[in-house]
Amino acid sequence: MTSDEPGIDLLNMRWIIVVLAIAVLAMQGQLWFSEDGYRKTRDLRSAVALQREQNESLEARNAALEAEVINLKEGREAAEERARTDLGMIGKTETFYQVVPDETEADPDGTD
Repeated sequence: MTSDEPGIDLLNMRWIIVVLAIAVLAMQGQLWFSEDGYRKTRDLRSAVALQREQNESLEARNAALEAEVINLKEGREAAEERARTDLGMIGKTETFYQVVPDETEADPDGTD
């Protein structure tokens, strides 16, 4: 047999095409159906989107905290207000009055 025969070259070419087609199908199968293929990429994209949403909310919270820190550093009134509301502190010139309700006012019908 010589290489001049057209049947042999055509037969060899068909086998090469069949082998290449099988290789391409195998690689596509791995891409679409394996654990590390398309599914993992899709899952990672959704995880990134979720993380971006969380980051945006945390950035907003950080901006509010930063504004509060700046306000506390620069303004004495803000620090005093925070001390009064959170810590129950009283200024030197202030008088503290505690109003205690009368027990008869708390339970007007006498039942407990």
